[in-house]
Amino acid sequence: MLVLFETAAGYAIFKVLDEQKLQEVDSLWKEFETPEKANKMVKLKHFEKFQDTTEALAAATAMTEGKIGKSLKKVLKKVVAKEAHEQLAIHDTKLGGVIKEKLNLNCVHSPAVAELMRGIRTQVEGLITGLPPREISAMSLGLAHSLSRYKLKFSPDKVDTMIVQAISLLDDLDKELNNYIMRCREWYGWHFPELGKIITDNLAYCKSVRKIGDRTNVATTDLSDLLPEEVEAEVKLAAEISMGTEVSEEDILNVRHLCDQVIEISEYRTQLYDYLKNRMMAIAPNLTVMVGELVGARLISHAGSLLNLAKHPASTVQILGAEKALFRALKTRKDTPKYGLIYHASLVGQTSAKMKGKISRSLAAKTALAIRYDALGEDTNAEMGLENRAKLEARVRQLEERGIRRISGTGKALAKADKYQHKSDVRVYDPSGDSTLPTTSKKRKFEETEEQEEEAQEEEQPVQPKPKKIKKEKAAATAAAAEAEVEVKTEPEAEAESGEPKKKKKKKKHSEAAAEEPKAEEEEEAIASPTEETTEKKKKKKKAKKSEAE
Repeated sequence: MLVLFETAAGYAIFKVLDEQKLQEVDSLWKEFETPEKANKMVKLKHFEKFQDTTEALAAATAMTEGKIGKSLKKVLKKVVAKEAHEQLAIHDTKLGGVIKEKLNLNCVHSPAVAELMRGIRTQVEGLITGLPPREISAMSLGLAHSLSRYKLKFSPDKVDTMIVQAISLLDDLDKELNNYIMRCREWYGWHFPELGKIITDNLAYCKSVRKIGDRTNVATTDLSDLLPEEVEAEVKLAAEISMGTEVSEEDILNVRHLCDQVIEISEYRTQLYDYLKNRMMAIAPNLTVMVGELVGARLISHAGSLLNLAKHPASTVQILGAEKALFRALKTRKDTPKYGLIYHASLVGQTSAKMKGKISRSLAAKTALAIRYDALGEDTNAEMGLENRAKLEARVRQLEERGIRRISGTGKALAKADKYQHKSDVRVYDPSGDSTLPTTSKKRKFEETEEQEEEAQEEEQPVQPKPKKIKKEKAAATAAAAEAEVEVKTEPEAEAESGEPKKKKKKKKHSEAAAEEPKAEEEEEAIASPTEETTEKKKKKKKAKKSEAE
């Protein structure tokens, strides 16, 4: 029996010396405890060494895919075909089937063969002569790296580190350009402030400043290659009536140096953007088609690499870049953000504010597929990205038009539906529902019923004549006059006893008369309004008593 053994250095063909020991699978490992015992069990018949790492990589990939490589085919024809009657022990059953089909060799695979392969692998340094251990380990490491690169489709064109650095540099250049241009406008604005309002484009402003210098040179300077005719005429008119201060030649020289820096950085930024665009189309074409070069590069930079970005689910891709808002919303128990960096994509930007959440969710789902296709796929075209973008654009149109597809029937016709309009009814709070008790008390109801009964009785009974009241008033007046006469008669006696003058008596008479008048009024009110409360009567009586006592 012959054994085909694969190593990182090449293919080895061994011949089994004692086939009877293969029947004892459990104790077969004892035959490979030492190199001496292993040499008694198997013997090296032929060794085909690889020329370089490329050949080793081709042989390893062919074997993992179940194919026969050129070097393996050469070895089998050279060695094994001479002994066609011998069986060939193979580790992989799929590879054995291919060898049997193409070369008509009898291949064997069993648990005993697997145990035999394990024993040969433990003593491979002693069985294969002419290969030092260092060389075998170096070949194994090189082949492992090459095989991992091949499996991950690694190539210099696929290096996403360049994209991460390029987009970071692009953002830094934008910040520096803004600072430089702001400083240039403010600096030259002291000399010619009207120019900043006339020329809004930053690059054209810097080029114009560099060409003009002092504002007195505007009349003799040709700006037709930088500005339109109307703007040029406006600049020349403004220079004649400018309110700016005079500056020295040294100041103008420094401003021109700053303008040169701005122009150079702007040109380099344009060149860097073109480079980033080309790299994105080479590394992630589908992602570029879906969200654009800048947004795609920022997503890759935020995740660290294209492979790390491919591991993220669509929900993470949707809010990538909005982590601060997400954790703040989770902490305060409010609504989480709907989009992060993906908000700057053209598909999200062209939709209405109400639809941005839906479109960003759909775009994130398709973008996640595009990222995985670019990172792990074999093709480098953008067909899938174009197809998904067309679907998303159709989805956007459908949401904007509020079209609803019919489920039954042909499924092609659009069902007619009225446009939804939200109508909010403003409702006023009704406090009557707070309590189940009646609003009016029983006492109030009882008083109301008594008043109604009294009114009914008054309507039934005839009205009493007024003369009675007059008689009572006359009787009260006569009684008061009689009392006054009695007091007048007794006045001389009172003077004799007390010796007081008459004037004081008159005052007393007046006070008693004044006290009697409220009594008459009280009696009239008592007759006129019999239903008044008794407490008020008591108070009036008390007041009358006090006045009499005085």
